[in-house]
Amino acid sequence: MAKIYVIHENSEWVVPLRTAFAEQNLPFEEWYLDQGVLDFSSPPPAGVFYNRMSASSHTRGHRYAPEYTSTVLAWLESHGRRVVNKSRALQLEINKIAQYAALRNYGVRTPRTFAAVGAENLIKAAGQFDGSFITKHNRAGKGLGVRLFQTHQALADYVNGGDFDDSVDGITLIQEYIRAPKPFITRVEFIGGEFVYAVQVDTSLGFELCPADVCEIGDLACPVGETPPAPAIATTISTKAPRFQIIKDFNHPVIPSYQRFLADNGIEVAGIEFITDVNGEIYTYDVNTNTNYNSAAEAEAGKYGMRTIAKFLGRELAKL
Repeated sequence: MAKIYVIHENSEWVVPLRTAFAEQNLPFEEWYLDQGVLDFSSPPPAGVFYNRMSASSHTRGHRYAPEYTSTVLAWLESHGRRVVNKSRALQLEINKIAQYAALRNYGVRTPRTFAAVGAENLIKAAGQFDGSFITKHNRAGKGLGVRLFQTHQALADYVNGGDFDDSVDGITLIQEYIRAPKPFITRVEFIGGEFVYAVQVDTSLGFELCPADVCEIGDLACPVGETPPAPAIATTISTKAPRFQIIKDFNHPVIPSYQRFLADNGIEVAGIEFITDVNGEIYTYDVNTNTNYNSAAEAEAGKYGMRTIAKFLGRELAKL
């Protein structure tokens, strides 16, 4: 019997999706691809295959999970199987520069960015910025490696010190610091290529922006809209307002551009993040094809991402 197959490497992030499948009585199976053996000569089973492989898999000890998943997706696609978030989606998930290059094809503005390999080149690239700038990992997820710097010397001290955290692919991004009038970013969620909702995310605690309930806050970096010393580390947690809030009746002219970008790159489920500067210009800086949702924000708004994903996958399964 055909079923839904969920490709991933983090069981905790799949918990709400399992619940949604059970509520809708949908047959499913999980393919946990931290490692394995692929018999390329055999045909895949019938079904719908939902790719949820994460760029941050290496932080959980699954260094080669994306690479292995890429071979599995190639196998599935060569047999014409229904894949949600195809090979191209995975390519963009683990490469922010590739994301930016693809987004620009649809008129989407991204921050001015340099990609550097090696400490000397990282410091040299930062010299191109007159004001504040940030660093981040090219292959990241969860805001890995995001740190704000006010001076070139502060970066040099960090890079040459013992605390430098390199990207798993060796590529560090140096990016202009977008000063927002208020400390928040916007994350726009799409399922089946359709806009579902937008969530406002408070960044005053830092840029560990994973909305899943199981995500740890830990050390947070890069507050937005303020001028803290570099690197900026938050040590207290605000209780004044929810960190994640779904925006009622959200509408923005960038949504159709996002939808064209997603459709042309084989991405059907994604969260896209942007920040708005003091002049009202938006800068898109991340595409997350392994998107998660915050249960408290969804309960408050009465909208549920994982349930919507399950319904979408159920419809695709019925088509088979």
